[in-house]
Amino acid sequence: MRKRPQRTCSRRTLLKTGTGAAVTLAATSGTALAQDENYDGYLADAMNYDGRTADYTGQDSVTVKVGAGSVNLAFGPAAITVDPGTEVTWEWTGAGGAHNVVAEDGSFRSGDAVSTDGETFTQTFESEGVNKYYCNPHKASGMRGVVAVGDTAEGEVVAPGQLQSDDGGSESTGESADYDFDGYLDDANLYEGSVEDLRGEDAVTVEVGAGSIGLAFGPPAIHVDPGTTVTWEWTGEGGGHNVVANTGAFESGEPQTSGTYEYTFEEDATHTYYCRPHEGAGMKGAVVVGAGGSAGEEESSGPQTAANDLALQTLAAMLVMGLLSPIIFLLFVRRKMQGEPRPE
Repeated sequence: MRKRPQRTCSRRTLLKTGTGAAVTLAATSGTALAQDENYDGYLADAMNYDGRTADYTGQDSVTVKVGAGSVNLAFGPAAITVDPGTEVTWEWTGAGGAHNVVAEDGSFRSGDAVSTDGETFTQTFESEGVNKYYCNPHKASGMRGVVAVGDTAEGEVVAPGQLQSDDGGSESTGESADYDFDGYLDDANLYEGSVEDLRGEDAVTVEVGAGSIGLAFGPPAIHVDPGTTVTWEWTGEGGGHNVVANTGAFESGEPQTSGTYEYTFEEDATHTYYCRPHEGAGMKGAVVVGAGGSAGEEESSGPQTAANDLALQTLAAMLVMGLLSPIIFLLFVRRKMQGEPRPE
């Protein structure tokens, strides 16, 4: 499990200044140079490669998409670094025509090119070194990739969610869609409108008490695969916190200042959550699982359920009173009509 560095300045904020434009221009030039130099220039014209390598060290298994990118002629991510013994699975998207995975040195090959969505090919990399590979039908179009095993990665190594695809989207094991969470995260601390793509990882860590004043989740919004275990780890900053899902699917318990809490997400769904003591201060987060979607009506939140129960109880009381009122009124009228009992 790996902690993600927290950004203190957004890319959008930086680009609002002239300095930001200059930095961006310099970075673009540096990226082009890195693409030419890294891995002996093997990825210089590769789709989805911007000079950076996705860091999957510490993971037992990794998934790479086959048929990624804006024209579906790329591996996603194009360059990854893993530990010796890591199992890499290539998974076909079903887009861009027929593809295969072929090692330059002949050490592995997926077989004939296929276009089946969900097709997979797995290779375990035991020895340290740089493994270059390509799609045979589309090698000339730039469909190439690299698996750097051990301490062999070249150029900048970054978290998978920091990569950008050739069409500007997030590129990890695929492209994350944009989510607005029905506005729930609009005032969430550290949230800048993007979802950190952590698909392909079996375990993910989110900090509890992140940010400059310790009143945020870091990252505030993540995208994971079904079956991923998310561990919330307390930093000790910002006072006592807890993790409470609006769907009612998970809750860490009473606010605390240290420790961890974990939950495994099995089904495609979108979960928003918060810290109960600091929700009003913007301590909110979200987990998008797989294709996202509703978490189900049966998983309504504790506060919402309590409110619904109170409303039902009130309605029931009103109905009872409504039914009894005519009877009480008739008894009252009857007694008046009969008059008071006469003394003997």
